[in-house]
Amino acid sequence: MTKKIEPEWLPAAIGSFPLLDVAQSWAWINDNFSQIPVWPQLPRRSYLENMYAQYSEGFPGIVVDQSAERTYVDRRKDLDSSLENLYLAFLQDDPEYGAISRDYAAGLHALLDDPRILRSEPVALKGQVTGPISWGLMVVDESRRPLLYDETLADAIAKHLRLKASWQERKLKALAPQTIMFVDEPYMSSFGSAFISLSREQALTLLEEVFAGIEGIKGVHCCGNTDWSVLLETSVDILNFDAYEYAESVSLYPEALASFLERGGIIAWGIVPSSPLVEGETVDTLVDRLHTAMDLLVQKGISFDRLITSGLVTPSCGTGSLDSPTAERVLELTAQVSREMRRRYLPGS
Repeated sequence: MTKKIEPEWLPAAIGSFPLLDVAQSWAWINDNFSQIPVWPQLPRRSYLENMYAQYSEGFPGIVVDQSAERTYVDRRKDLDSSLENLYLAFLQDDPEYGAISRDYAAGLHALLDDPRILRSEPVALKGQVTGPISWGLMVVDESRRPLLYDETLADAIAKHLRLKASWQERKLKALAPQTIMFVDEPYMSSFGSAFISLSREQALTLLEEVFAGIEGIKGVHCCGNTDWSVLLETSVDILNFDAYEYAESVSLYPEALASFLERGGIIAWGIVPSSPLVEGETVDTLVDRLHTAMDLLVQKGISFDRLITSGLVTPSCGTGSLDSPTAERVLELTAQVSREMRRRYLPGS
């Protein structure tokens, strides 16, 4: 792993926003995340921007029922030729197979149509794709059986999402000196429970398949509790977690974290709650909470100095499900916590 940006407590966002208007979403991003802008996912604008529907285009047998807000695979269709096309695109490293059309990502296409939507030169541009475990659990067949439990389709999911990530990254690379691609895995929070029948080896294989399609900086986001050693064992460069609620659970893996940081890993601390709890917080309370979270790791032998040089600030999760005023508060506090951490530890920045 080679760290390709200096994190310097810069603010970054998770992808979803609650707005209907693309221009207003980009205004929020420019106001709060100008160094690391992220293209906005707008699930309230259209069901097609739901995090599972958004990356479904081109998958064999896929059905996106907008009226019922349901994305599934119909096995009654002949999937063989579609699977053959997917594997051929994978073998030929053809990212155009993974193209995301305008109807599925209006915020991304607004950027691609006119890069001047960015008000300043970014350090990096951030994109995202739903991870194979979450996508495979939430996208089902016509009998509502998760696709993850079909060995052939699970492998196809990973290759499909790899091409989605690769297509995005190649588009974003033309607009910024660096790219950051996050693989969003909310349902890794169920890994190891009775709700998921998935081995550690299977999880690693699926994740690494997607990461292999990313040439730039690779991030992973999980907003719940999980076996963090699985994510830390991958080739990921940035670990993003809900530090507001789950700092203690992450501190249970000091050896894996120390190894991750030693090889240049970055921790994106999701310290600003993406929930109504944000109304009871201030910059000072969140900075204090962030230091408490870091202290848990220091007590386990991880260098405070290493943590200080390896941190980003993010919300705990996306804001797409919040009302607009609450979401705006989350984004503003994220930027403000970033500024305060930079003031304390990067004087003159």
